[in-house]
Amino acid sequence: MITQYESHFNQIIDQLKTELSKLRTSRATPSLVQDITIEVYGGSRMHLKELASISAPEPRTIVIKPWDKSIIKDIEKGLIKSALEFNPIVETNILRIQLPELTEESRHRIVKKLHTMLEEERIKIRKIRDEAKKDIETREKNKEIREDHKFAEIEKLNETTREYTEKIDELGKRKEEEIMTI
Repeated sequence: MITQYESHFNQIIDQLKTELSKLRTSRATPSLVQDITIEVYGGSRMHLKELASISAPEPRTIVIKPWDKSIIKDIEKGLIKSALEFNPIVETNILRIQLPELTEESRHRIVKKLHTMLEEERIKIRKIRDEAKKDIETREKNKEIREDHKFAEIEKLNETTREYTEKIDELGKRKEEEIMTI
């Protein structure tokens, strides 16, 4: 019974890992820009990772090499318009993004965003737990399971919820250390 809900819990954890990889730290990573949507070819919208190879050859540098050189200006425009507000430098066939040093203020702003993201994921976990608990109680009312079995399942559900909440906390703690490391 609980295993069907564990797949939902795992999806939340996987989604959180993806979102955390997009948070800026003191190191440049391709995941910072790979999902930025770029308008190309007269109105098509595509993710940057579908249009170019992305690398981070140096700790604070991201290099983007478009497969089609004719869209380099479109990529530049998309990066400037993005929420990250990057100012790429166009060099012949590539774009280079130099990430500025994070200030103490910007680190705290990113950590605040991190905590908001973590709380949203905890809420999702609790919603799934509540849904599963209602399902267990309904099964007991319909005489599909006995009362003692209901309590055992609810206890197992609470234990699983705690495990996943702790995973979220651990991921958050590691990311916060990454962000605050100079």
